[in-house]
Amino acid sequence: MPRPERSVVAVAPPGLGEGTWAGAPSVARSRGEIYLAYRVRRPEGLGRGYAVVVARSTDGERFETVATIDRDELGAESLERPALVALPDGGWRLYLSCATPGTKHWRVEMLEASHPAAFDPRRTRVVLPGDATSAVKDPVIIHDGDKWHLWASVHPLADPDHTDRMTTDYAFSADGITWTWQGTALSPRPGQWDARGVRVTAVRMTPGTVIAYYDGRATAEANFTEQTGVATGAGPSALAAFGPVARSPYGDGALRYLCILDLGDSRERFYYEMSREDGAHELRTELR
Repeated sequence: MPRPERSVVAVAPPGLGEGTWAGAPSVARSRGEIYLAYRVRRPEGLGRGYAVVVARSTDGERFETVATIDRDELGAESLERPALVALPDGGWRLYLSCATPGTKHWRVEMLEASHPAAFDPRRTRVVLPGDATSAVKDPVIIHDGDKWHLWASVHPLADPDHTDRMTTDYAFSADGITWTWQGTALSPRPGQWDARGVRVTAVRMTPGTVIAYYDGRATAEANFTEQTGVATGAGPSALAAFGPVARSPYGDGALRYLCILDLGDSRERFYYEMSREDGAHELRTELR
């Protein structure tokens, strides 16, 4: 599990206080460099998730911005967690969680480029549209040989008082564009710390075993202050929660959107969004 006392700040929030966040990271590695995509946010009424930033690093801790995608370029009211994917042929994809203005609906759009600095929001395409009954966002995507795997947060829209509820659904694809849904992979547990919603944020796949880290919360009031748990299963479409919970020692206790980068030398880097004492959220990393 994450150990915040071992972590350092990778990206500071764009301001002070509650509702001001840098986080929701996704990370990939190519040719000795680490690329990080993350969301920056201001409080409600001041911009919400106003941009996704793509940045580059050689050490995994100090990043320089190579691209910024503004919510207005996508016609979105807010942006949430992206998914950055390095392709086997050297290309890149960036999947973006976009809020449909004036609604509780979310969709996922995709950009393709030869390099992370070259993403052009004018050339986007919708790959996970959601529908009138469900919002889809925050994808976790793994390309495993000739198969693509996806876990996404799904929110019900029928009842306006319960649109914050979330499950994690699983889908697969042959090309990472057209997806076949396989149903719910992880559900909330009544009476537990994750009773209101669960969102898978990182997945490790080995033969016969899938281990997933996920965000969870018990109530609607705990929205935006999720903590991190672990789930496991024999396959990607059916996961069961177990084990400890990681939380921030500061502020609202939020420790969420964990992602994991394999450094290829028996080490890993964790990246996650964590609350600090003034209520802002910062993006932190730790070497494991």
